[in-house]
Amino acid sequence: MDSTKYSLADFMDIPDLDIMGRAELFAQYAEDSRQRGHAHFRRISLTGSGPTMQVVDPLTGKVNEMIYMASNDYLNLTKHPRTIAAGRAALEKYGSGAGSVPLLGGTTDLHIELEQKVAKFKGCEDAILYTSGFGSNCGTLLAMLTDKDIAILDLLVHASIIDGCKNTNVRHFRHNDMQSLERALTKAKDKYRTKLVVVDGVYSMDGDIAKLDEIVQLAHAYGAYVMVDEAHASGVIGPNGRGTPEHFGLEGQIDIVAGTFSKGLGVVGGFIATNKELVQLLHFYSRAYMFSTAPTPQAVGSLIAALDVIETEPELRKQLWDNIIYFRENILKLGYNIGNAETAIFPLIIADGLKVRDMCRHCHELGLYINPVQYPAVPERLSRLRISLMSAHTREHLDKALEILEHVGREFDVI
Repeated sequence: MDSTKYSLADFMDIPDLDIMGRAELFAQYAEDSRQRGHAHFRRISLTGSGPTMQVVDPLTGKVNEMIYMASNDYLNLTKHPRTIAAGRAALEKYGSGAGSVPLLGGTTDLHIELEQKVAKFKGCEDAILYTSGFGSNCGTLLAMLTDKDIAILDLLVHASIIDGCKNTNVRHFRHNDMQSLERALTKAKDKYRTKLVVVDGVYSMDGDIAKLDEIVQLAHAYGAYVMVDEAHASGVIGPNGRGTPEHFGLEGQIDIVAGTFSKGLGVVGGFIATNKELVQLLHFYSRAYMFSTAPTPQAVGSLIAALDVIETEPELRKQLWDNIIYFRENILKLGYNIGNAETAIFPLIIADGLKVRDMCRHCHELGLYINPVQYPAVPERLSRLRISLMSAHTREHLDKALEILEHVGREFDVI
């Protein structure tokens, strides 16, 4: 099989093959892709998240030291001494697992402390914890919305939001387009029991920020609630790193604030912060919450420390933003198209899926770990290399990465 003639979309559903036949055909595609040096997924790290990483080359099996610019660990809290120490202490006191679902025996005083800290951090009355960010979005939306309701979604919202809306009516509006949003709200007016506008605070593939101030004003004017997913915003934007509501001066005015603990907070899990009544309802009706064992004590302990670090060590966020400003200025000088990126996420839009694969392979060979994003994750015309920065990246790391990207960009005639 020639994998360059196909995309992942071609294997999503094959009418003439059952699931095992489909898996066998995909295995042929994956092996050919690996042989061509296009196997950029599940590259094995021997050192964990950091500005550099020891990586097993998927083609040669050799271990290479690489500049790592594919992590969501924006503040490098995965290896912060305080998060490690707090996680270790919780592990010793409470054990390796919670032992039960949170609604029954799995809630410890540590979980309650984290809920309270998250609620305060997000300017809400209360919070509920999930074992993943995907679960927090999907499980909450499935619990809240039925065929009597409607979710009005930005076209670029995360997959967990899309999956969470499979049991309700859905209408999309063009990305960050307020006229399109108002048209959707007008069409939904007086037709549904609950109207919920859902957006990402920071968009994971584009690095731009939702126009949350305009979205809230419009949604509330039409009797709709607003839910914002803070996955890539927490710890990164806002004067104190509290996310998109703080960035716009809207703390306490957002109906539902969702997020993950696996990015800026450097651990794993998810949350919903909202009013006390809705949190209590979710305790009993969100299946992703009540049928999943509570988050591990180690994760909870580390997260409590991570929130403390964000509040008491603002220099980490300052260093991240110094890196963002420097990198943005220089990547634009090289001539790359980065769309509307304005945070730690940089899409280098190439508009050619095969070229993206080849460029990513060449970057890997030169010691730069970045991610390819191709159709169907984005339209073919928006195929890209995705870069994300950390506070711990040094100027030397950034300059070396820019040097590699200049060399590869010129070789493939994209700059």
